[in-house]
Amino acid sequence: MAFTATRKEWCKLYSFFRLLSEGFVRVGTPDGKPDDGLCIPIAQVQREEHDGTRKYIIAGEDVCVLGESIERHFLREDFGTVSELIGQAIKSDTGNEVESPDGVEEFLDKVGIFHLEAQTDDRTDYYIGFWDLKAPLIGFRVHSHIGGMNILLDGGRAANLKFEQVGVKFASPTVNKINMLESANEVTDRMLLIERLGGVLKYSDVADKVFRSNLSMIDLHFPRMLAEMVRTMHLDGITRIDELTERIKVINPLKIKDELINKHHFYEFKMKQFLMAVALGMRPAKLYNGTDSAVSGLIIVGREGDVCMYQKADKALFEDYLYHNTRLLKGSVEKDKYGFLERENGNYYFKLNVKIGLKR
Repeated sequence: MAFTATRKEWCKLYSFFRLLSEGFVRVGTPDGKPDDGLCIPIAQVQREEHDGTRKYIIAGEDVCVLGESIERHFLREDFGTVSELIGQAIKSDTGNEVESPDGVEEFLDKVGIFHLEAQTDDRTDYYIGFWDLKAPLIGFRVHSHIGGMNILLDGGRAANLKFEQVGVKFASPTVNKINMLESANEVTDRMLLIERLGGVLKYSDVADKVFRSNLSMIDLHFPRMLAEMVRTMHLDGITRIDELTERIKVINPLKIKDELINKHHFYEFKMKQFLMAVALGMRPAKLYNGTDSAVSGLIIVGREGDVCMYQKADKALFEDYLYHNTRLLKGSVEKDKYGFLERENGNYYFKLNVKIGLKR
């Protein structure tokens, strides 16, 4: 009987098998497309299973699977055939759960794969060694346009930013009226109602002290810049990071000189630093000291099933890709506890949540 798995799980396996079948990976362009002129040979892919590490070594037209209790050889084209079956299944089934195509389960048993997602604690999906077996292994995380993009930054309540409500002092009935307002865009509508009633939301602080320190590693004033971007996202409906940054250059929340904005590109520079830190390990509730995690790059599965990569060794390209292909997202108001006035030490504060994902 066929089993089912999520689209994301299938996409991770799809990318893994496709890389093994092709024997190389294309470098991505700044707009997220594979560059056919830049193909890097793959020597091996390492993946974690429930019983230990598996090495998939490419040798000519074969793939040698090595583990503690397994040593088997397969044709590379077999991985290509199975990846095609998986790709067709993902594209033809619009649900979140996708049934295993005929023959795929048997192949997984042969190559010793029992979990579609790698069993790791370091957030990598697999490691790749390029060129030859002596090359260092590089950890990658998979994001897929056909399987649902993973969130780059999803910190929950730890990723909330605080705005103090100043201007008019609201009575309790007015506060209740604001907080009880419900609509399709309730957070935005509450912010607009506060403005109509004479209130002003002034940036105050990062709600979580760890996230505050992490953001300050980018720049001591970066939390204020990010807060203004999130506010603008809600009020102006702009979600793309590059477009929001252009808007921030006009607003200039840090009140810096025009030369620093337009000649040195301060705001773009800081946002690229932040996106790289997030892609390579920064988390809201985990202390960040500038040291990257085991994730050193991204594997991107395109809408047509093409696969490309970005890695920190090519910093400028990776930064450009992130800058032009990320967006702010609206998280769950109930889950992340933001979007309403809260009383704290005699003052009212309004929180907004930071969530970042790759654009679809």
